[in-house]
Amino acid sequence: MRMKPWAAVAAAVPLAAGCVAGPSAAPARASSGAPQSSPAQSPSGQVTAPSAARQAPPPKVPPGTTVSWLVYDRVKGRFVATRHAHRAYRSASVIKILIAIDFLESSGTVSAADARLLKIMLRESDDDAATAFWNRGGKGAIVTRVARKLRLQDTAPPPASKPGFWGYATLSAHDVVRTYRYLLDTAAPRVRETILGHLREATPCGSDGFDQTFGIPDGVPGRKAVKQGWSGFGLTPPVRCDARTQSASVSLVAARAADSRVPDYGRPVLYTTGLVGKNERYVMAVLTAHPAGTTWRSSVQRVTRITRDLHRHVS
Repeated sequence: MRMKPWAAVAAAVPLAAGCVAGPSAAPARASSGAPQSSPAQSPSGQVTAPSAARQAPPPKVPPGTTVSWLVYDRVKGRFVATRHAHRAYRSASVIKILIAIDFLESSGTVSAADARLLKIMLRESDDDAATAFWNRGGKGAIVTRVARKLRLQDTAPPPASKPGFWGYATLSAHDVVRTYRYLLDTAAPRVRETILGHLREATPCGSDGFDQTFGIPDGVPGRKAVKQGWSGFGLTPPVRCDARTQSASVSLVAARAADSRVPDYGRPVLYTTGLVGKNERYVMAVLTAHPAGTTWRSSVQRVTRITRDLHRHVS
C-alpha cells in the first residue's frame, strides 16, 4: 500500500448532508485474556457451542504473529468466530471503505471523474484516489463522522501530528465487520450497491503493483466481495503484479514520520476483509501484524492459511 498525502485535491462536488440510522447493537467487548476463537460469542454476549462435532478446529496462530478475526453469520444472526476482535490496528487501505461511505453519503451528485476515483480506490486500492477524497473531506474528520454514525468502538483518526496519513487511522476487526453490516443492512441502496459492487469486482493487482489475492481471495472458495490492506513491506513488491508506475508507499512515508501512537508501527501488517459464502452469508475480517523484517511471501502465505482454516471452522 502506498500513500501520498500531498497529492493534488480534485474539485469539490455539491454536498448534501446524509443521515442514516446506525446498525444494531455491537457485540460485547472481548476480554483481554485468552483468544476467543471457539466457542464464539453472540451479539447478546452469550457463549454458543459449536454447531457440529465434526467442525474444523480454529486456525493456529504462528509464533510472533499478532492475529485478530471476527466472523458474523448472517443466516444464524450471530458471531461464529472471534479472536481479539477489539484490538486496534493501523488502518492501511481498509479505511478506504469509510472514506467511500463518507463521500457518497455527503454527496448529492457524483461526477464522472469522482465515480472513476471511487472505482479505482475500491477495486485497485489506489492510494492517490483515496488521498484526493481524504483531503477534500477534511482528513481525520471523515473518520470521526463515520465512526460516530456507525457507532464504531475502536476506530479513530490518525494522530493530530499526522493529519495527512489516512493509513495511520486505527480500527479493529469488530469495527470492520460492523461497517460491512451497515452497508448490507442500513446504508441507502445507492451507497450499498456502489461500494459493495466495486468490492465484488476487486482486481487481483493493486494499483501499486502488489498482489491483492492473499487471504480471502485465495483461501475461500466461491464469489466474494473483498477489501484488502497492507503496509510496511517497502516500495517495491517482490514480483510486480502489473507494469504500472508506483510512488512512495506508506512504509516509506512512515519511516520519515514515526509516531508511537500508531498501532504496530515498525511491523508489517496484512488485512483481508469482506463478504464470503453463498449469498454472502459470512462477514469476515482477519487482521494481522507480523514480525519486523518478515517477507511479503511468507506473510501472505500465513494470512491465506489462517483465512482458509477460519472459513473451514465456521462453514
